[in-house]
Amino acid sequence: MTRPLIAANWKMNGDLALAEAVIAGLAEGGGGGVDVLLCPPFVYLREVARMARQAKVDGLMVGAQNLDYHAHGAFTGEVSAAMVADAGCEYVIVGHSERRALFGESDDDVARKAQAARGAGLAAVVCVGETFAEREAGRTEAVVESQLAPLAGFFAGGGGGGGDGCDFAVAYEPVWAIGSGQSATPGDARAVHELIRRRIAARNPAAANRARVIYGGSVKPGNAAGLFAEPGIDGALVGGASLAARDFLSIIRGGYAD
Repeated sequence: MTRPLIAANWKMNGDLALAEAVIAGLAEGGGGGVDVLLCPPFVYLREVARMARQAKVDGLMVGAQNLDYHAHGAFTGEVSAAMVADAGCEYVIVGHSERRALFGESDDDVARKAQAARGAGLAAVVCVGETFAEREAGRTEAVVESQLAPLAGFFAGGGGGGGDGCDFAVAYEPVWAIGSGQSATPGDARAVHELIRRRIAARNPAAANRARVIYGGSVKPGNAAGLFAEPGIDGALVGGASLAARDFLSIIRGGYAD
């Protein structure tokens, strides 16, 4: 069975006190047999990575929220994959819907970022998902497939790395659910997760068996267990609920208790 991954995406929120509270809670009560990934803003990465190492909590990792696919150069304000790795990260999120919508990142850009992450020894959490209009038009599968298409070469080259022996995860995050308080039903989420795994398997069956496909979109303590009970949902990418240590720990332990 794939070891679940619960990732906290703080976006442009949080501070070191939040990291301390989450890490202390994990150190005290354990992570419930899951991998836990903390993705704070760039300025906190090195310190949070240091705190995580000192805590020695099994499965606790640190990741960045983004990177630039260029190795170096005159790209003011950007951060390369090598810099992310040097800060102590094991993971990086690429293609989050906010990056696509607010910063114009294309599907090809996301694929380049995933490859850059791999080149630096980082495991990528690749985000895909449809808008409300696309969902209403019955285009969920078509949109997700189009977002996955440029990643075919990336999936084909998937190998070791990451906490579960695979160097990437895919996060299905329906855009209409993010920050809305609404969540996809467990059954609907499962159907898209199955689609994603089939597309990975078409390029690399071995990687499809190891890769984690996780759900993101208004995950909270009240709905986490129902989502995680569905076969093929291997964890969660948690936004707002990860900004309260108690809620985030509740999601971890409520969904995947030892």
